[in-house]
Amino acid sequence: MENKDNEQTIKPADLRGILNYVPRFLGQTFVVALDGSIIEHENLPNVLLDIAVLRSLQINVVIVHGIDKQLRDLAEQRSISLSDFEGSGATDAPTLDLAIRASSRVSHQILEALTQAKLKCAITNSVKAKPVGIIEGQDLQLTGKADQIDADFLNHLIARSIIPIVQPIGFDRNGHTLRISSDALAVDVAIALKATKILYLCQENGFLSEGRLTQQIPVTELDALLASPEFATLSAPLKSKAAQARRGIQADISRIHILDGRIHDGLIREVFSNEGVGTLIYGNEYQQIRRATRDEAPLIYHLTRSGVAKGELAQRSMQAIEGKIENFYVYEVDGNIMACVLLDRIADAPTTREISSLFVHPLYQRQGMGRKLVRFACHIAEEEGAKQVIALSTQSQEFFTSLCGFEIAEADTLSPTRRTAYEATQRKSRILVKRLG
Repeated sequence: MENKDNEQTIKPADLRGILNYVPRFLGQTFVVALDGSIIEHENLPNVLLDIAVLRSLQINVVIVHGIDKQLRDLAEQRSISLSDFEGSGATDAPTLDLAIRASSRVSHQILEALTQAKLKCAITNSVKAKPVGIIEGQDLQLTGKADQIDADFLNHLIARSIIPIVQPIGFDRNGHTLRISSDALAVDVAIALKATKILYLCQENGFLSEGRLTQQIPVTELDALLASPEFATLSAPLKSKAAQARRGIQADISRIHILDGRIHDGLIREVFSNEGVGTLIYGNEYQQIRRATRDEAPLIYHLTRSGVAKGELAQRSMQAIEGKIENFYVYEVDGNIMACVLLDRIADAPTTREISSLFVHPLYQRQGMGRKLVRFACHIAEEEGAKQVIALSTQSQEFFTSLCGFEIAEADTLSPTRRTAYEATQRKSRILVKRLG
């Protein structure tokens, strides 16, 4: 029983902080992974209330659950020796039978609790699986791994405000049942749904260093942790989640959280505060962006030709690109340049930078590359001491204002030399400004 006197609750003043995050998360999908131990804990109703808050803020939620505690309890009650209880080792027939029973029990508990919370939900069979096979000489028998996640089915439910409940059980092409690690399954579901967050709720609040909680770990440091002797000292659940978090980050899930699901308001505080209550593992969202090299001027020139032809971009010659090449940044996909942006200085406005020549290859549009390039450019500008960034656009006003935080401004916002150049082009571009700091 937890000490209620030490619990922290959401205060009215905290609501302002929550609202700051709402535009960022609106319409995004979070995968909430609940260990079996959290399903049995008295804090489960509070966790589900937190999930209800997420849904009320138009954040999509998918629940993936584990069965570790329930499987152990069933095995003890029936005096059955388990071949594996985590879902990553070998699963024999008696263990699979108990896993099916435990999974049904847990799914029903979640279904019942969500119903009491007035939330619509559905237990799904959205996971097609295949046997893991033989690993390092060991036949893992009836242990499976996700082969295909039925994203269309899950999105169909989500679009109707139904929370999907995904069991750690999959079915092969012949309809036979296989057991799956819930930690791995959470990542597979998140990848299929292009989720932006995974939240692992377990009985640990993340990674400790010298007895203190490590609140944030970049994936590069996680790699070092996984390779260190310290990794051997972690509990089995943390080892599993650390390994799966690395896989998730590599698959472009930008934020993966590990937190103690027994903490009152823990889920809300983890999502809607800078400090959180657990450990956040994150990737570098700019890792595919770098400064252009001089020999890439022709590639940038040809990449932007279609934008110029459509009137989206101002005409810029090869020589002009070469002259500004040190201020161009490119976005790479498998070693190929698929997007670019120019972050330019303005001679008589030292605290202003200008974004221009922003273009994404047509095959890669609507995947967030443009937004990342703009955010990256603003980050670089701020590091250089700039107070504002401007952009002039004829066709992308909504992109800059709705997605990138720019505001429409008048011509007198421009410095004298920049205003003279602006009027000389007669393009009548919209003037957009973003304040920094």
